[in-house]
Amino acid sequence: MRSGLLLAAGWFMMQGALAAESPGYLQDVAQWRVEREAKLKAPESWLAVAGLFWLREGESVVGSDPLSDVVLREGLPKRAGVLRMSGGVVTFAPVDGAAVVMKPDSPGPPDVVRIGSVSMTVIKRGDRTGVRLRDPEAATRRNFTGLIWYPVAAAWRVDAKWVAYPAPKTLKIVNILGMTIEESAPGYAEFTLQGKTFRLEPITEDDHLFFLLKDQTSGHETYGAGRYLYSALPKDGRVELDFNKTENPPCAFTAFATCPLPPKQNVLPIAIEAGEKKYGNH
Repeated sequence: MRSGLLLAAGWFMMQGALAAESPGYLQDVAQWRVEREAKLKAPESWLAVAGLFWLREGESVVGSDPLSDVVLREGLPKRAGVLRMSGGVVTFAPVDGAAVVMKPDSPGPPDVVRIGSVSMTVIKRGDRTGVRLRDPEAATRRNFTGLIWYPVAAAWRVDAKWVAYPAPKTLKIVNILGMTIEESAPGYAEFTLQGKTFRLEPITEDDHLFFLLKDQTSGHETYGAGRYLYSALPKDGRVELDFNKTENPPCAFTAFATCPLPPKQNVLPIAIEAGEKKYGNH
């Protein structure tokens, strides 16, 4: 009986928090979630990733022939061309055209080579070089069932204190392949939830902060390897952490991503019951 009363009280408190939140904010989060799903369903999104092929020095055949090194789906040319890697530089020679150099995704945007509706880009991860294949007809995209979310709650929108480091700190981040990469952390966000103080250390990505985090919902209601949260750059020593906009990494949707994992200092001893839930957990 007591547990039932507590659950009921918790429910009414949550409804009160939702009611107290401004309609403008609720609309903002709803619109953000619509845009998040639309980007994920786009023809060249993570759902369209159909393969990741690690290259070796020398030649790799590209085509729909199952014996190809980079295998395209049935219906595309059996032999579309040849990838050549020499000293880490990759070129693609199509069967019906001139060879082109393919700039990788690091440090800048990669070059894109198209074979019909399929695209190829070169990625570099540590000392490995690979080709990522995107296909709008990929099963992951065709069979996408939609995202699911926790209800929006004002309590998960946090005004955090920003503590900048005197100089950016180098973080060693392990990705899902077990590779270690170095990233730069400009400082940390300190905030209070449920009466306790926590810290999260982000890296900088373009013009925003990028938090890789894990919490006590990970592996249960949310994706096991953790989730991502983006925020605007700090202003006047403050930074907003809106956990209602926490999202799954690409690895939650495809086996061909190389997602960075949360560092140990970003593993929170609290359940962040906000944002995006585990994909397919209907």
